Amino acid sequence: MRVAGTINRDDIAAVRERAPIEDIIGQHVSLKSAGVGSLKGLCPFHDERSPSFHVRPAAGRWHCFGCGEGGDVIEFVMRMDGLPFAEAVGYLAERAGVTLRYEAGGRRGSESGSSMRRRLLEAHRVANDFFRAQLAAPEARIARDFLRERGFDRDAAELFGCGYAPQGWSHLTDHLRKNGFTEPELKASGLVSEGQRGVYDRFRGRLVWPIREVTGDVIGFGARRLHDDDQGPKYLNTPETQIYKKSHVLYGIDLAKSSIRSERTTVVVEGYTDVMACHLAGVTNAVATCGTAFGEDHVKVVRRLMGDTGQTQLKVGSHGAKVVFTFDGDEAGQNAALKSFALDQQFLAQTFVAVDPEGMDPCDIRQRDGDDAVKRLMERRVPLFEFVIKASLASHDLETPEGRVAALRTAAPIVAQIRDRAIRPEYARRLAGWLGMEPVDVLRAVSQAGQRGSGASSSGRPGQGRPGHGGAPGPSQAPPPYDDGPPPMDPETGQIATVTVARPNPRDPVVRAEALSLGVLLQAHRAIADDAQALAIYGELARDAYVTPQYAQVFDAVVAAGGPAEAPSDWVGAVVEQAGTDLAPLVSQLAVTPLPHDKPAESGVYARSVLARLLDNSLTRKIADLRGRMQRAGAGTDVAQEAFAEMIRIEQRRRELRDSA
Repeated sequence: MRVAGTINRDDIAAVRERAPIEDIIGQHVSLKSAGVGSLKGLCPFHDERSPSFHVRPAAGRWHCFGCGEGGDVIEFVMRMDGLPFAEAVGYLAERAGVTLRYEAGGRRGSESGSSMRRRLLEAHRVANDFFRAQLAAPEARIARDFLRERGFDRDAAELFGCGYAPQGWSHLTDHLRKNGFTEPELKASGLVSEGQRGVYDRFRGRLVWPIREVTGDVIGFGARRLHDDDQGPKYLNTPETQIYKKSHVLYGIDLAKSSIRSERTTVVVEGYTDVMACHLAGVTNAVATCGTAFGEDHVKVVRRLMGDTGQTQLKVGSHGAKVVFTFDGDEAGQNAALKSFALDQQFLAQTFVAVDPEGMDPCDIRQRDGDDAVKRLMERRVPLFEFVIKASLASHDLETPEGRVAALRTAAPIVAQIRDRAIRPEYARRLAGWLGMEPVDVLRAVSQAGQRGSGASSSGRPGQGRPGHGGAPGPSQAPPPYDDGPPPMDPETGQIATVTVARPNPRDPVVRAEALSLGVLLQAHRAIADDAQALAIYGELARDAYVTPQYAQVFDAVVAAGGPAEAPSDWVGAVVEQAGTDLAPLVSQLAVTPLPHDKPAESGVYARSVLARLLDNSLTRKIADLRGRMQRAGAGTDVAQEAFAEMIRIEQRRRELRDSA
């Protein structure tokens, strides 16, 4: 398994060891005992009625036998919160008290950066509590009225953490100072501004929304102007800081992540109140950008949560990833749609646009027509392609030949940019219908526009199109356990790795015996190391003891990781690293599969018997091979005599194993 190149490997191992996997997972999954040293619950990554999600705290691994997902505590955070590897390590390091060192910078610089990040997060937590408390003050009535007039009651304000920044110059600044924050920390936080007389509150006399990252930590604020004498902008956001990067931030992502993951759909709206309205109306996968257009880094955030990668293309009619943009129907909304169309090339998800005919946003729709109206808006969505093409036609007079030709010249390059070659001709034919022109003429114009666009029309290769047009099964079509399950995630890139290894068939008794032996090597390695007989049997095992190719590779990884006698503290992690990305899910599965006999006091004896049975099977196969060699060589030959002597030696060892069982 690859790790992020800049983080010290020992520190990553310390994070895995010190971050309690049962507590981290327990924040998202209700875990119950599943035997000694094993926990289970409902999988957070696919819908199921009976628990198939297992956690082995001692091994530091988790695995779902329903969908095939599995890994360590870092990989759980990556998948659950949609974080890249380095950010997941950093998130866990803060909670485990591990100071991360960076190979290029040394401990001192990383200590300083990590310490400052913790202080900034703490400052935002204190500020958030302050703002929320102020919302109940008499002065904040104007903020409460603003919310109430838009259909948001006290419970809604509490759910979204709304607060109020009081008028005046230093209410929050003084509060932060009383809580021990220094002048440099205040300046670095973005919570204050700096003038000739020093620092003062950035947000004053405004309704405040906390902006959280996907983990739930507050990293910034958005504030709405309320008072007539406020000469500032209508909306004021936190400036760029060490923890707040507006190009990466999506308001509501902490509340929407579960729905985005389960529904594989993201709804992108334009403001804080629109997010609130959508969630309260039941559209719980809505998010909004914070003072900037939806951009490339936002794409990466939602792609990770939706699992929208090059290896997850879906069949027509399946539950493929979708992104729904809501725009105003005016020119600004159309321009935003055009920008989103450019970003569409980075999605494998299907992209749509939901626009109200009257140009109302979700907050206004909910306030006037209720929750169901917001849901209907999302149901009326149209493909982004269609919206952008029709928007380009709207500026032309299609009643005249000149207008239709001009419209074709405008729209043909747009159609030519559609990445998926399978649906590009279909939209060319639709364009012909909208223009009232011959399809062959429109197809020719699109083809010519694509050639002029430096190969834009050749970007989609067969088999590389959008979800909805062929490919691998999605989560709703999860294969059975031990077969070809969902592919693992590359921990460095956060992308789905290509898997070429098929899962072994558990119905085969040989496969079951081999899996059980690897299970005890991974789970009972300390007991094996303390049992001289068990350790001796392990020493006799070789790769050819495993006839299942994948299990032979896992055994190689066990040996390469040092074996039970030299197992490091993160034993399973060490085996995973030796096994590689493709086999990582299989190792996790073996490491969490409950053993038939897992009483700690007798685990050494049990492990010994399992390994002895595997060695017995291996010796039996060798005896059969030697008999075949004797027959082929002929009686009395030197080869036959050598084979016979070897067969007698192996048979003796096999009897010893059976006598000691």
